[in-house]
Amino acid sequence: MFLKLGCDNHRQALRVLAVILVSAWLFGCSKKETATSGVVIKIGNVAPLTGPDSYLGKDNENGARLAVEEINRQGLTINGKAITLELLGEDDAGDPKLGTQVAQKLVDSKVVAVVGHLNSGVTIPASKIYSEAGIVQISPSSTNPEYTKQGYKTAYRMVGTDAQQGPVLAKFALETLKGKSIAIVDDATQYGKGLADEFEKKIISSGSKIVIHEATNNKATDFKAILTNIKAKNPDIILFGGMAATGGPFAKQAKELGIKAKIIGGDGICSPTLYELAGDAVENIICSTVGIPKESLNNSDNFLKNYQERFKTEVQIYAPMAYDAVMIIVDAMKRSNSTNAADILKAIPTTNYAGLSGQITFDEKGDLKESYITLSQFKDKKILTLEVVKMQ
Repeated sequence: MFLKLGCDNHRQALRVLAVILVSAWLFGCSKKETATSGVVIKIGNVAPLTGPDSYLGKDNENGARLAVEEINRQGLTINGKAITLELLGEDDAGDPKLGTQVAQKLVDSKVVAVVGHLNSGVTIPASKIYSEAGIVQISPSSTNPEYTKQGYKTAYRMVGTDAQQGPVLAKFALETLKGKSIAIVDDATQYGKGLADEFEKKIISSGSKIVIHEATNNKATDFKAILTNIKAKNPDIILFGGMAATGGPFAKQAKELGIKAKIIGGDGICSPTLYELAGDAVENIICSTVGIPKESLNNSDNFLKNYQERFKTEVQIYAPMAYDAVMIIVDAMKRSNSTNAADILKAIPTTNYAGLSGQITFDEKGDLKESYITLSQFKDKKILTLEVVKMQ
């Protein structure tokens, strides 16, 4: 059966159909405009999101992401255009070969700057990729001096170097702990060996004695052979150059063998995760971090609270530096009135930014002009500050 419409009804039906079609067209346009409103600018972030250092890598990514989300909520306008930041996170797994691959991936993705990498052994080879592309790279955590000694105008860091951290640890070992005989173990990475070498140079120049220097690797789990050799030397202090994933078991096994020497290490082991990794041996460990304590950060209560609420976990070590690195990149955009990678790079050397971690300025190599080394101990499930040393 067919429905026959009169002319008036027919015109009415056409008018209704037209309204429906126009409404649908307007709705579609509205959605498209919303999806593409503003200009999307990509910032890269690279860290180990898998593997033994993934808890630190995720900490870095979280710090950078928190900054990006805050900036997007507040709104950002550069050169009269509304800007939306997008964080492109990549996993380098702490592996130098993979690190260079994801660095090239970020370059190909047209990022305007990169926050990363975490490990010195990955940051250094990746830095060549960013240099060739003319993209600024700000590492929140790499401490090996060689990173900024290469002469790349794109390389910057948010922390002090092992050339500062090693001597501070050595001085503490000699003057505060009154060490007379000292053993050294490093994990043979650019970070671990670099820290151990700087520590050793200071100890020797001070006229003290290194009774043994052993090497392991950053994937080791059994340290009994090395520790047996160390026990025979009966040192007062053991410097461990490496990360928490190996430093924790090392300390735990040292206690099981009855070694009484105090164990000291750098920022790589100075993490809350050491309570799980080292067990009861954790209270025999003193560590340094390349920055100020979390509780001393500018606006620390707000940052730590926001971080905890957003990611349901506490800050490990470098999240504040990653957060500041994003803010410095945005500050360079504002000062250059540009989102072009080349313009951002040109503005970075004149950075003078009041960040979470202090007043941030860079020297001609890309290192901080002013940095801090914090010495801490593990006690009552907390990391307690012993001393903060200002480096200039």
